[in-house]
Amino acid sequence: MARMGFILAAALLVSACGSREPAPPEPHAPTLRTIAQGEIIGFEHSPGAWAWRGVPFAAAPEGDLRWRAPRPAPAFEGRFDALHTPERCPQVTSALEATSGVTPGELLGSEDCLKLDIYAPAGAGPDNAGRPVMVWIHGGANVWGYAGQYDGAQLAKDQDVVVVVVQYRLGPLGFFAHDDLRNDARDPRDAAANFALLDQIAALEWVRDNIAQFGGDAGRVTIFGESAGGHNVAGLLASPLASGLFHRAIIQSGSVESVSWASASGAEPGATNPAHDIARTVAPDGDVATLRNASLEAIYGAYQRDGSPFLNLPRMIEDGVTLPQDGLANAFASPDTFNAVPVITGTNRDEMKLFNLFRDDLVRRYFGVLIFSRDRQLYDIMADYQSRVWRVLAVDEPANRMIAGGHGDVWAYRFDWDEAGTALFIMDLSHLLGAAHAMEIPFVFNHFDFFGRLDSTLFNSRNAPGREVLAAAMGAYWAEFARSGEPGTGGPTNLPEWPRWRSDGLLMRFDSPAANGQEIITGTDSMERIESDLMGDDRLDAEQRCMVVSAIADWRPLEAAEGLRERTGCPAE
Repeated sequence: MARMGFILAAALLVSACGSREPAPPEPHAPTLRTIAQGEIIGFEHSPGAWAWRGVPFAAAPEGDLRWRAPRPAPAFEGRFDALHTPERCPQVTSALEATSGVTPGELLGSEDCLKLDIYAPAGAGPDNAGRPVMVWIHGGANVWGYAGQYDGAQLAKDQDVVVVVVQYRLGPLGFFAHDDLRNDARDPRDAAANFALLDQIAALEWVRDNIAQFGGDAGRVTIFGESAGGHNVAGLLASPLASGLFHRAIIQSGSVESVSWASASGAEPGATNPAHDIARTVAPDGDVATLRNASLEAIYGAYQRDGSPFLNLPRMIEDGVTLPQDGLANAFASPDTFNAVPVITGTNRDEMKLFNLFRDDLVRRYFGVLIFSRDRQLYDIMADYQSRVWRVLAVDEPANRMIAGGHGDVWAYRFDWDEAGTALFIMDLSHLLGAAHAMEIPFVFNHFDFFGRLDSTLFNSRNAPGREVLAAAMGAYWAEFARSGEPGTGGPTNLPEWPRWRSDGLLMRFDSPAANGQEIITGTDSMERIESDLMGDDRLDAEQRCMVVSAIADWRPLEAAEGLRERTGCPAE
């Protein structure tokens, strides 16, 4: 259930994200383009920025195409008006979506969802197609999220880049390891289990073939994503099918975890929600056609059979097609076993505060609005240890693995901005959220219409000056990395030089000018050091120490956390 709480919390807060759709835009004649599918027209998004939204990059993966590799998008019938964000891929809505008028717990979306949004500076087109391309892969635990949450216009305009935001299959439609489906493959890629990765690969192929029409350089493509999107970026780095489709990669608060085919399918006992069990529930006759044509309600409903929602499903499966069978993390041990392009990886200092905000044992709620930590010190300490674990698994271990194998083009960062201040005069968001998970996204995009009703509180007039300086710096570094393959000094901005990662640790710390701005910090972390610090932490009593141990072990049921309870003398719950 702790893993469940983690995933739900991710969906809950990020579900408040997203830009509110303005009045329907009008087609803008200068944006008319001709691509492989036919004529397409976009609109003037804002002064200095153009956009094309809802562009199909593959055929709808429904009916007989469900759980197959994406097929080419059909030709347009007449001119395609790319004016609206696409309908989301099938997913279950979360509690905080109520703030945008969506009922929580509803199954929404269409399987005809393999579409993308494009943002470019005004005037961008085939006559000046030399801009770096930045392809954003959204987060949401790989079970939730959609393109309309992310507006790339300001980043495109500020940094003279082309931004592409991609949708992909989610949950059981995006990750499903079933032997009968594999045996029914019509194409070698159909034998995969990570259909979400296949969708992202198809989107990158579309970008390669068409992005010049929108002012982009198909030879300078950067993939970047946060949380599950960062996990997917790691998957694309390890996927042989993605070779040559991108040239740099940025992993924001990602992961390099993966599960075996045997575990995901159910051949290995003890797995949660394996595909074979789900299939027997959906299609008792065992017929593949029945499974492919089952209703979305039947598929998603099958994950409720043991009281655990569909969120508890295997993802990033070692299928031998999209990912190597010896595991995602192992791929980074040698440049010969992954797509060894320049890589940035990083985390936020207080990642886990986002999720801990939903823990009743850590916070009190009043009137459904006010939230206070029960024990301020314990709240901070727990988040610190949990967030250090995230950093070890997302930065230190994979970065060291890459450079030890001979790939030196690796950079790392930590995001520290925590200047939200107080809400309703008494609720301390700098303490409750701090530099929480997903907080860096609006800074990268320089677009602070992101957290819904929280925006006016988090991003206020008091923190605006420092926030704007930090956003400009992060956008400059990200764009320079996309432009040249090195973040350097952020191009012509003359920011501090961002050095490569070293085995003894070398990170760029991002914060506002009042908190020393961009500065280099040194040192590494490890699970062994975290455990040692935790055992010697005299700020915690025995009960509190075991709360922290349980929070780590339950959230990360990995080899890295195995035995933690036993070694620390904390009982299993």
